[in-house]
Amino acid sequence: MYLLGIDVGTSSIKVAVVDVRTQKSVATAQYPETEVDIKTVQPGWAEQSPLGWWENTQQAIIKLNQAGGFDPKEIKAIGIAYQMHGLVVVDKAQQPLRDSIIWCDSRAVELGEKAFDAIGHEKCLANLLNSPGNFTASKLAWVKQNEPEHYQHIEKIMLPGDFIAMKLTGEITTSIPALSEGIFWNFKTDELAHEVMEHYGFSESLIPAIKPLFSVHGNLRADVATTLGLSAGIPVSYKSGDQPNNALSLNVLKPGEVAATAGTSGVIYGVSDNLNYDPQSRVNTFAHVTYAKEEKHTGVLLCINGTGSMYRWAKNQFASQTSYAELNMLAEKAPIGSKGLKVIPFGNGAERMLNNKYTGAQLIGIDLNVHNQSDIFRAVQEGIAFSFRYGLDIMRENGMEPKVIRAGRANLFLSDLFAQTFVDVTGVPVELYENDGSVGAALGAGIGAGIFESAADAFTQHEVIKHYTPKNEEAYEPIYQEWKTILNKALK
Repeated sequence: MYLLGIDVGTSSIKVAVVDVRTQKSVATAQYPETEVDIKTVQPGWAEQSPLGWWENTQQAIIKLNQAGGFDPKEIKAIGIAYQMHGLVVVDKAQQPLRDSIIWCDSRAVELGEKAFDAIGHEKCLANLLNSPGNFTASKLAWVKQNEPEHYQHIEKIMLPGDFIAMKLTGEITTSIPALSEGIFWNFKTDELAHEVMEHYGFSESLIPAIKPLFSVHGNLRADVATTLGLSAGIPVSYKSGDQPNNALSLNVLKPGEVAATAGTSGVIYGVSDNLNYDPQSRVNTFAHVTYAKEEKHTGVLLCINGTGSMYRWAKNQFASQTSYAELNMLAEKAPIGSKGLKVIPFGNGAERMLNNKYTGAQLIGIDLNVHNQSDIFRAVQEGIAFSFRYGLDIMRENGMEPKVIRAGRANLFLSDLFAQTFVDVTGVPVELYENDGSVGAALGAGIGAGIFESAADAFTQHEVIKHYTPKNEEAYEPIYQEWKTILNKALK
């Protein structure tokens, strides 16, 4: 018996088939091989085509089936993880009315700030656990204000994963965690955030049917099943944003447990059983995958836009023909502190943890007679680790004190140097696991379809593959404080 997981990422679609018995992947695929472009119609805008996601999803599944090693007809459930906070709007024929306004688009910041003032700061934070900010509700308000010809034809609004589930099943649903990440959920009353809907003038008919996250959100249409070589009628039984899903894939389900990822963006995500919020909304609180009215498990999310995006930029500019593995080995040749070279990695839009300010990425202190490629790439890794420390300190201000952080052995955590630097700078040990967003989505599907009796049963064979403990805290602390001083000056 197998499970199919789909991860709708910004750069590509990743899919995996997981064996229920071993809880391990038997085949994976990605489509396309090269990164999907983000459409930047104007500076600060970011859009992608929902139909492009759907085409790439189909191609990825077809490619997966060709890998062999399993019978596609034995797949019994489908789970979906997706890039968070994107807005998809469809008409009555379930056709997209425009491209999706995705997570890193900043056009709606001003609308969100006005809503924060109008609704009231304390009311927003106490009830929504966030300011409306630049989240999905504010993106919809931008469409309403600037594209009335599109807004008047909207039948339903969705997040990216909801759209893929709709294409698979013909059904449109949402969940409490999904609504909370769009700032559509009131945690105090445990119902739709009427104050947000009323402020923006949204009809509640735009919101899809609300279902438990782990439940059947629809069944695979016969025509789609034929195209994809799957069995008609199997359930789509799990949908989650990529960061809560990453936490699920790392078995981070209970209060006090913490996950991290360092892909295009960097995230620390901790589970809490308190309805806490950051007064400045520098970190954000959403309903976790295990949220229930009886047990209000939330996920406190720190997101840094400029992490893997910074490393990719440096690679493209200074060593475009070199692999990331080679870059990591090159960085290891430089000493701690990179001979004084400092990198501010915030060049991928306004950073929420910096109060939505944009500093731009900066390389500081370059000595043309001293620094080389090794110093540059180590400085980039150190700058990214420093940004994690800066954000983790904000989380600590809000009561999150991780004893260990779990991460997948992927992206920047493939670098031993980065993993050790992360631990030395934050002072928190890290456990690495073989995990993947698409694998997590597959396991989530097994939970939602009742194939696993509980979430815990889906991780009985979850094993640590590497463990890092602090080694160089004293050496890094003064270097971090120098970096922080530079950042604070840039923020003034």
